[in-house]
Amino acid sequence: MITARGVTWSVRDRTVVERIDLDAYHGQVVGVLGPNGSGKSSLLRALAGLRPLAHGTVHLVGSNIADLPRRTVARRLAFVEQETPSVVDLTLRQVVSLGRTPFRGRFDGLTRTDHTAIDAALERTGLADRANQVWNTLSGGERQRGQLARALAQEPTEIILDEPTNHLDIRHQLDLLTLMRNLDVTVIAALHDLNLAAQFCDHLVVLDAGSVAAAGTPEQVLTPEVIERIYQVHAVVEPSPHTGRLQVTYLP
Repeated sequence: MITARGVTWSVRDRTVVERIDLDAYHGQVVGVLGPNGSGKSSLLRALAGLRPLAHGTVHLVGSNIADLPRRTVARRLAFVEQETPSVVDLTLRQVVSLGRTPFRGRFDGLTRTDHTAIDAALERTGLADRANQVWNTLSGGERQRGQLARALAQEPTEIILDEPTNHLDIRHQLDLLTLMRNLDVTVIAALHDLNLAAQFCDHLVVLDAGSVAAAGTPEQVLTPEVIERIYQVHAVVEPSPHTGRLQVTYLP
């Protein structure tokens, strides 16, 4: 569980995110929405303990994340960046194995437990047949899934993902979000696609200019009024006849 109260982060004299409250419970998928520049990535990094807060607190299962050793945090929480880094001369398997770093000593090799976790992560992300391929030869979508595999190899109880569907085709977007939905962990993910957010998220937080503009269930948040106010577009929102989840149709 991740709990944020009054989270505020500033750069010099500019406040990037301000007074954010958020609760993400075990087994829940929380989607963070908002236009470009609304503070989504900054909020996620603050929730992961990667930003020093100007005000407020983030608690990881009851403990202030700022007071916890980074190794302790990394054994519970995995963070998946928006951009996949360029890694020279490492195979996909070697990159995924970095997820086991919090459980190893500096000079320790991989154990049988480590290999089992790595194999499971590669399998769950559909990358087992790419395990020995050099990272830089993978497609953008494969590298994105590789980053998720690295996170899963940590065997975390909380995962924070920044735009995890970037670079993915439709099939792999659905596969990734279905996997995310079925994980028995706390998930917080920044998303752009409102229909995917409606389909896969339990709770939504909409940011605008660094503050919470709306929060609640998809039914409470994804209304034509909120969409027009935040995104400046007209939309019709109605239940899908196929899934029963909300479906957003944009109007010219």
